[in-house]
Amino acid sequence: MMDSHTHTFRLPLAADLAWSGGLTVLMVTAAGIGFHPPASFYALAVLLCLAIAVPVIRFWPAEQDFGWANRATLVRASLVILLISLAPFTSGLGNWLWLFGSLCLLALILDGVDGAVARATRSTTAFGARFDMELDALFILGLCVAVLAQGKAGPWVLALGLMRYAFVIAGHWFRFMDRPLPDSFRRKTVCVWQIVTLMVAILPITPTGFATSTLAIALVLLCYSFFTDLRWLYQTGRKT
Repeated sequence: MMDSHTHTFRLPLAADLAWSGGLTVLMVTAAGIGFHPPASFYALAVLLCLAIAVPVIRFWPAEQDFGWANRATLVRASLVILLISLAPFTSGLGNWLWLFGSLCLLALILDGVDGAVARATRSTTAFGARFDMELDALFILGLCVAVLAQGKAGPWVLALGLMRYAFVIAGHWFRFMDRPLPDSFRRKTVCVWQIVTLMVAILPITPTGFATSTLAIALVLLCYSFFTDLRWLYQTGRKT
């Protein structure tokens, strides 16, 4: 007979961070053997690991199980760390750039896994949604760096990845910006266009002119989307 006081198994947060860190080390080591990147590749990977681990430790309750949805996000985080660490050196990957592009596609596909797991296990949390969103933003910035490294666009392409961070920082000075935005099909569509054009741009067969023009359109759409959100926030803030 099962004891009525039996507790549900809970994996400590440190253990979750340990196995995800081990997965990251495995991926980074494999890339180092295959691509022979410079030492800065490893330094960037370490910094990214810390950038993800520190907020998780700070904002997730240590006594609470991390959950399978967040663990799925950790798996994607390991892949994103690898891809962003390689992004500045993609011009020297040669035919391996096809593998890089395939892994970017895998990271995009995995983006829907954590949400599906959260809904299936009824474990949706504000932390999980923010964790997923921040990882998406980091991934987009990494793709921008890869495009710049290949010379498919100028430094302006970084605005696609930095604009969201500028928005968050500005929210500390302009209080009307520091409020949640409603769900928006327009915002999601622009985000998808942004990611797709960046992923297409990094492929070896994509001409520079085509990549530049589609990315410029993505930047215009992103600016329009941010302006629309800013106007809504300002008008809503004045009414409160």
